[in-house]
Amino acid sequence: MKAAHYASKGPARDVLVVDEQPDPAPEAGEVLVRIAHSGVNPSDVKSRAGFTSPAMEFQRVIPHSDGAGVIEAVGEGVSKQWIGQRVWTINGQWQRPFGTASELIALPESQVAPLPDNVSTETGASLGIPLLTAWYAVHVCGELLGKTVLVYGATGAVGGYAVQLAALSGARVIGVAGSREKCELASRLGAEWVINRNEQDVVASVREITAGKGVDAIIEVDAAANAGKYGELLKFGGDVIIYGSGAALIEVPFRSMIVGFANLRFFIVYKLPIEVRKAAIDVLTPLLERGTLQHPPVEVFALSEIAKAHERVESGAAAKILVDTRR
Repeated sequence: MKAAHYASKGPARDVLVVDEQPDPAPEAGEVLVRIAHSGVNPSDVKSRAGFTSPAMEFQRVIPHSDGAGVIEAVGEGVSKQWIGQRVWTINGQWQRPFGTASELIALPESQVAPLPDNVSTETGASLGIPLLTAWYAVHVCGELLGKTVLVYGATGAVGGYAVQLAALSGARVIGVAGSREKCELASRLGAEWVINRNEQDVVASVREITAGKGVDAIIEVDAAANAGKYGELLKFGGDVIIYGSGAALIEVPFRSMIVGFANLRFFIVYKLPIEVRKAAIDVLTPLLERGTLQHPPVEVFALSEIAKAHERVESGAAAKILVDTRR
């Protein structure tokens, strides 16, 4: 099979290689997926660059966790009914050496989800990390009917889905974005109010929108940037669901948080228990089948241009970056 891989960490152009590699075979409990499109997430880029650790976890890595394609074969103990089914992948390269930046991937049956016929493989390769992160962030907020949720990064890969899922759950959503164009998009995604963080004071705007009460929950993409405001933003007993941070350390205002009975909840999507992932797929599959969700625009690069794809993510692309493994 054709695959992209790296044996040391560093700049994309210096370490990524595309060549022929041995075809994988599904072991017991696994499925073999022929990948059409592979999604490039910030975590993939940071791992390849050595941002989290300069050491190689494996001798050689085929990157990317997200992808979409068709199941070609199954291992022992897996129903043959999977063969020929279109799927999207989950945790393709999480704690495993070989991800979706290849023509084929073998992975556990629990790490694929059905891709409805009306959903393209471009969209399917955009789902895994962003959509599951958004679903869980909204899910752990609990009953949201009539409650107010503040979503930072409301038009990002995760934030855009979080706005939609929160609104579908009955929440009144306040979206925070960084430009007028993004604020308009947040409104189209379902945010009842939008705040341009570069032109408006987020705290003052939220206090005005909520008549001084604050929000029931915050869904957070950058805790380091925003944690100092939580005490002023939250209603008594409010929750902050944190899935990301631009820095390793965050500073939280103790006094306002303790008297406000605030709750901070952290999670990483890669470690969602299998039963939780199954619950998510049960909810999300019908939404995908009905075309309920709006998906981010995509930019597609050939597998031979994977270094350019990684650089595009690093440049802060306002689109989901994909690799077409067939070219």
